[in-house]
Amino acid sequence: MNKQKALPSISSVKAGIQSMKEDTQFANDRLRWISNIKGFILGIFRLAIILGICYVILGPVIGIISSSFFSDADSYNPMVYLIPQEPTLYRYELAIKYLDYWKTMGSSLLYSLTLMALQVLVCSMVGYGFARFNFPFKKALFACVVVMIVIPTNTIMLPLYMTFAQFDVFGIISAINGSGVNLLSTPVPMYILTLFGCGLRSGLYIYIFNQFFRGLPKEIEEAAFVDGAGTWYTYFRIMLVNALPSVVTVAIFSMVWQYNDTFYARLFLISDDIIISKKIASIEASISNVEKILDPTILELFLDAGIVLVMIPIIIIYVALQKQFIEGVERSGIVG
Repeated sequence: MNKQKALPSISSVKAGIQSMKEDTQFANDRLRWISNIKGFILGIFRLAIILGICYVILGPVIGIISSSFFSDADSYNPMVYLIPQEPTLYRYELAIKYLDYWKTMGSSLLYSLTLMALQVLVCSMVGYGFARFNFPFKKALFACVVVMIVIPTNTIMLPLYMTFAQFDVFGIISAINGSGVNLLSTPVPMYILTLFGCGLRSGLYIYIFNQFFRGLPKEIEEAAFVDGAGTWYTYFRIMLVNALPSVVTVAIFSMVWQYNDTFYARLFLISDDIIISKKIASIEASISNVEKILDPTILELFLDAGIVLVMIPIIIIYVALQKQFIEGVERSGIVG
């Protein structure tokens, strides 16, 4: 007669269940630890990449700012790298003097701000027209806008120069004066180009506005039309107000690029007293000739001080409008 196997006791069953729970909890804890370790390692890796990229971008700027405070002794001391032992403001004193800083900065900001305002107005109107209206050759004209973005400006240097060296409108000026008008050595060519949507980076700004207006619901305009609003009222009081993020984005882009532009300034021979980014290029020669400083190492320190002075307004503008700028870029469709 076979012996019956003894049934497991309740206590042993409970012990087995408890052991299984402990094993499961241990396995979960182990997976969580592994996940945390992986996240920590990836975080360190991301931090290292971000710090490396920041150093590549900000390293030269930090070096320029630091060098602008170097004394003559610091510039020749191999032990001095970023922190000067004998800091001085002499570089800034001469840079302000030979740049005629306050007057030139005022003229440069006025020039950049007026072009920026004109560019925002014109490009927003063109972008709104492409986004909302149908008209003949719409696709072909928008293709021309894209071409404006793609084609390098250097390829049209000669036609631009010749156009404004003998500026004429359908032969009318020649019929009155006998020849065209020379608009070089003045900022007038830039205002004319900007007014007709062909200014610096205008193609990009039109594209940004077009993408933004296409993303706004048409019901907004339909409701305005039902209430009796006309096209211009709807555009200025409703659509342009809703497009504030893209307006800020384009305004900052335009301001910075106009402020830093030297290509058109040299092409149209615009005075150095109007564009400070062009005048900074001659500061070393001016100081060398007048102050009789011939050492290129020392002259470079004055240039660094001038560069810092030129950067200050743009940094202030960006910091003040950083939030709106990032929001406008995200919503404009040009991310990446």
